[in-house]
Amino acid sequence: MHDKVIGSFFFAAPTLTSKIYLDMLQLYAVLQFAEGVIFQQDGAPPHYGKIVREPLYTTFPQRWIGRGAVMAWPPRSPDLTPLDFYLWGNVKQHVYSERINNFNNLKQRITDVIHSVAPDVLIRVWEELD
Repeated sequence: MHDKVIGSFFFAAPTLTSKIYLDMLQLYAVLQFAEGVIFQQDGAPPHYGKIVREPLYTTFPQRWIGRGAVMAWPPRSPDLTPLDFYLWGNVKQHVYSERINNFNNLKQRITDVIHSVAPDVLIRVWEELD
């Protein structure tokens, strides 16, 4: 992640490390997953750290896709998930459709946009992937 200038405000964005990524997975993401889900991540360096891989082997035994996993992520592959080809672009388009006034405004806009994505839209995106 890099430093960002948003409007007239300057924000130093923290670097995503394996530790931060693991915290995000364990404290939020994994709690949202259904039993038996297959977890997929790309080969980004924070996703590949040993401190991340070990809990993935425990949490998703034989059920995770990524660099260093039993189900390997294809090297130099294009982005293969709907998050990459749909959601992030959609979020960015809506979040930045109006001027961002401050960091709290940015966080609220992101939250609002994510919550506004209807489940039927996500189903159609997954069907399109198939």
